[in-house]
Amino acid sequence: MAQEKLDIEQFLGALDGEHPAFIRELHDYLTENGCKVRVEEKKSGFFASYRHVKSKKSIVNFLSRKKGPRVRIYGENAGKYPDLIKALPEEMIRSMREATVCKRLIDPEACSPKCSLGYDFTIGSERFQKCRYGGFEFQVSKENNPYIKSFVENETKERA
Repeated sequence: MAQEKLDIEQFLGALDGEHPAFIRELHDYLTENGCKVRVEEKKSGFFASYRHVKSKKSIVNFLSRKKGPRVRIYGENAGKYPDLIKALPEEMIRSMREATVCKRLIDPEACSPKCSLGYDFTIGSERFQKCRYGGFEFQVSKENNPYIKSFVENETKERA
């Protein structure tokens, strides 16, 4: 049986509060800047994935969760905008700190050969070696949203 094709409106309809307006703003920005969206329904809720057409790689995922939506940014070019990374609020830095360590950065044999390398960066004197699937995953919130938006914009511009 074919799965029903979902769209961003269904994803937004599952959210509450201020979240739909913010995610709509990012959706519009991403699609206007060369990204294709795919929306799916997973066990844990709706999932929207944005793939950059030029690089053919995912740039952002939105995840619908019980505690509210989360965003996963694939910040492959984060080293090109270190001032933004260093300016992130403590809640976002805490999320990065708690994210899984990239085993492949530490030992290339420790993870699947199909797995992409994670992120290796510093904030102040603290070194982060994080998996690309959780290293830049943040809760969508009023405090985080301006930083999430800047992060997405910077990454999109670097991939153009």
